[in-house]
Amino acid sequence: MTIDEIRAAAVRIKGHARRTPLLSSPFLDEIAGRRVLVKPECLQHTGSFKFRGAWSAISALSQDAREKGVFAFSSGNHAQGIAAAAKAHGAPAVILMPNDAPALKIANTKALGAEVVTYDRATEDRDNIGARMAAERDLTLIRPFDEPMVIAGQGTVGLEIAEDAAAIGVNKADVAVCCGGGGLTSGIALALAVDAPEMITRPVEPEGFDDVIQSLSTGQIVSNAATSGSICDAIITPAPGNITFPIMQKHCGTGVAVTEDEALRAMAHAFQRLKLVVEPGGAVGLAAALFHPKAFQHDTIIAVVSGGNVDAPMFSRALATLN
Repeated sequence: MTIDEIRAAAVRIKGHARRTPLLSSPFLDEIAGRRVLVKPECLQHTGSFKFRGAWSAISALSQDAREKGVFAFSSGNHAQGIAAAAKAHGAPAVILMPNDAPALKIANTKALGAEVVTYDRATEDRDNIGARMAAERDLTLIRPFDEPMVIAGQGTVGLEIAEDAAAIGVNKADVAVCCGGGGLTSGIALALAVDAPEMITRPVEPEGFDDVIQSLSTGQIVSNAATSGSICDAIITPAPGNITFPIMQKHCGTGVAVTEDEALRAMAHAFQRLKLVVEPGGAVGLAAALFHPKAFQHDTIIAVVSGGNVDAPMFSRALATLN
């Protein structure tokens, strides 16, 4: 992976993906005790940054491959990104989703035109199922994070952060990124290493599902003991990827783990102060910025809010923390 691949992805997605801004609130700054800037990828098409990687990957395929169709596995956000990008390219899409994924994400994926197949992530191996189904149907498998063109698409978030932060005089910052398998984190880290080398990319994960943090600490890939059971479903993955991990090893700082309660409180603050609707997994970067200030080095924290696909009961649970 190189910066050239990210820049090429930026050209392919221009005019298709939204360029999200950097937002701020003095109330969030007060909680964190420093400047907090928020990159709201919850405002991206399909409600998450995943649209970037999906468009990048599908737009890079040959016409023949697109006509045959694409296959992906996802708990919801990659699924919706692939479904939307595939539809725009006239490509059939089949998505393998865990049966405990939020109903809204499953419904949205179907509504975007994809065929959805479900599995039990506690007892079945999605990688094995995915490889078999893709081969049987002659579909191109687009993995959610360990895929070069997906990483390149997610890295465009980093290009935008570097450019927009520099425009307001911010060249040094900790960049808190919601981290599952590391596609977004590694892409941002690679982009910032070139375009904003004084920024530090910091992976943020839920407590109990901090495989990236453990892997970076030990120097080798570590898997989570559990594969389900967190409200932060969007970023629950077994382990970092074989492509993403070396990039994060080279370019990331130490990670931060947050509690579910902190994620819910961050969701509430994002709504109250920035009018953003954020899902639990998409809020962990902001949660780290607000509630773990001692974990960061610089006077400015840029928190990437990675997604906003949350159902009403969970969002109500988050808003209740304001009482």
